Amino acid sequence: MPHRPQVVELPYQQDSVAYFAMLTTLPYPVWLDSCQPMSQLGRYDILAAAPDTRISTHGELSIIIQGDSRRESHADPFTLLQELLPSHCPQAEFDGEPLPFCGGALGYFGYDLGRRLESIPAHAKADISLPDMHFGIYPWAIIADHLRQKTLFVAQPKVDIGPILALLQAPTNLKSFLEKTNKSFTINNFKESSNKQHYFEKFDVIQKHILEGDCYQINFAQRFSSQYQGDPLAGYLALRAKLPSPFAGFMPLDEGAILCLSPERFIACRDGKATTSPIKGTIARGVTPEQDQQNQAALSASAKDRAENLMIADLLRNDLSKTCREVKTPRLFELQSFANVHHLVSTITGRIRPNKNALDVLRAAFPGGSITGAPKVRAMAIIDELEPYRRGPYCGSLGYISACGGADSNIAIRTVICNKGQLHCYGGGGIVADSDAESEYQESVTKVALLLRTLEEAFGPAPELPNSAGD
Repeated sequence: MPHRPQVVELPYQQDSVAYFAMLTTLPYPVWLDSCQPMSQLGRYDILAAAPDTRISTHGELSIIIQGDSRRESHADPFTLLQELLPSHCPQAEFDGEPLPFCGGALGYFGYDLGRRLESIPAHAKADISLPDMHFGIYPWAIIADHLRQKTLFVAQPKVDIGPILALLQAPTNLKSFLEKTNKSFTINNFKESSNKQHYFEKFDVIQKHILEGDCYQINFAQRFSSQYQGDPLAGYLALRAKLPSPFAGFMPLDEGAILCLSPERFIACRDGKATTSPIKGTIARGVTPEQDQQNQAALSASAKDRAENLMIADLLRNDLSKTCREVKTPRLFELQSFANVHHLVSTITGRIRPNKNALDVLRAAFPGGSITGAPKVRAMAIIDELEPYRRGPYCGSLGYISACGGADSNIAIRTVICNKGQLHCYGGGGIVADSDAESEYQESVTKVALLLRTLEEAFGPAPELPNSAGD
């Protein structure tokens, strides 16, 4: 019988930022964040640092670093990651309740990792140097269970937990840390990578593809970019306060960081069951309560948005069927509300086949159909022809794969990518046959307007003052 993971209770913090601040003194900290207490939709936060092993994939090459050793591989990145996971161990528990993570992989799959799975053209410019995949193998983690209001330290059975617990129990001045972090971060104002006219021209190309039967739906995105200096953590903390999201995350990297405020789950695997919850259908929040209710009703009744959602739900049903049995759709067109928009969300489930694991399920469905369109491979090829820049981590997935067999991941939308002094943020949406160009353009802007405005107001250039000389 394998040894059980070690579990130690820590003082509960409603906001996990206090613990993440402690971890920033260690290499490669990561924070999968449900944005409590601002959001009530998520349950767990998972925080870790100091991985035993790191794997980074760029194109055909993966680099694995373990201590002082470094090796390269051209093998399938999903297979390599599975091989690096710790040996399977029982699920961690506390007071008889299971915990989602007991040590394992924390990181992200970038959208362009899909090029390792499918043959996609290479038209879009690759100007982001972050890896196509980056994961650390973490032997321990902090788990905040906000439903039970417990913060727990969990570690693999043989880990020496004494030094880590001493760090976590040492006094820290959170206010001073946050003030110093905040003052270090500055940005310029964001600029669109193209203009409205260019968007309309590409919209027309997509419509031509649809009318010719080449595809049914294309998720087309535009990019907004800026320059930055300082610690991106300050930007993430400002964003999570304004746009709390249940599948958020912050991940500093060697050449930047990922700031993700995603409302969308990609795939969760637990107790032999896989669940995916694609989002399709969006409308802005209303200015008044009455207008907000009207917008909710309009989205729920929209035949166009429901058809768009159903296309992607069918695509995800097909993707899950590759690794699962008993694939079902328990919820269609569920209305979910967030700080800036309302969404339609469907949920698809399946029983994982006995000879498959969580990474098999993720690989078979990657990248998520809600951010490609349908059919998926053709949609990805059209996206590569029309979007001038590769997406990088945007529309990929942040998440974890635990040594106990469980996993959870998001769709990395509402995401700011920091890389080599540049910030990149993307707004996109699904375009179908009866889409309207003006409405789709406005939707793509609405989805990210709050992110851009929050960062500009908090960290952007000060507005110019009127000339006091009166000339």
